[in-house]
Amino acid sequence: MIGRETTAGRAVKFTFLGLWLLFTIFPLYWIAITSLKAPGDIFAYPISYWPETFSLENYRGLFGKANFGTYLTNSIIVATVAATVATAVSMLSAYVLARFEFRTKSALLMAALVTQMIPAFIALGPLYLLMTDLQMVDNRFGLILVYIAVYIPFCTVMLRGFFENIPDALEEAAMIDGLSRFATLFRVLLPVMRPGIIAAFIFNFVNCWNELFLSVTLMNSDDTKTIPTALNGFISSFNIDWGSMSAAAVLTIAPTMLLFAFASRHIVQGLTAGAVKG
Repeated sequence: MIGRETTAGRAVKFTFLGLWLLFTIFPLYWIAITSLKAPGDIFAYPISYWPETFSLENYRGLFGKANFGTYLTNSIIVATVAATVATAVSMLSAYVLARFEFRTKSALLMAALVTQMIPAFIALGPLYLLMTDLQMVDNRFGLILVYIAVYIPFCTVMLRGFFENIPDALEEAAMIDGLSRFATLFRVLLPVMRPGIIAAFIFNFVNCWNELFLSVTLMNSDDTKTIPTALNGFISSFNIDWGSMSAAAVLTIAPTMLLFAFASRHIVQGLTAGAVKG
């Protein structure tokens, strides 16, 4: 009887997981298929779930008419630089909050958490005026600075938890052996912290890559727009260019999927290495 219940339970579980997987993957599949259809076949009836002929016309039009290559380059530069700097600064600030005691420590942590509760669009007006005064509107460097400032607080709190899980004895042993605190941080703690650092970088990169409100507000010219702004441009008052939007969505999703696929293996390796070293 128990075996039958176990078999039935497994059947229900795998059925549920299969339906959930189908529900999750189908939108991605439909976007990819739509991007490979000719513009005239997208709304053809009856609906085709697998086109008879594949076309790259949407991708050619995307780079030919929409100047998508510039948007893609801008997003790569902005997201990579902002994520790298934000992760590095957050790593140092998290180490200080995890290892030192000072009077304003609790206030800083509370301030970092409170900033995550404020909707981003509330600050768009004052931020735009500030960036205008600094002459950084329509400037990739200005957008990078804004992203760094926005994502440092949460990333700091997240990395602080990783530092607190590392025993103090590991750091003390390294300092007894003659390493300075700075050398101990980079030569001893960071290898153990690699999973946390990779997770923080991915968090920052994906958020910078997908962010829309700040990008639309601060980037106006075609030479400085990022991918989310480009996707928003395919929607007009009377028409939506579904073919170009689907092609752009595929090219937008692909880098983040590859990043997660690549980083997942390294996260597991980092966790295993950290366990052995500890």
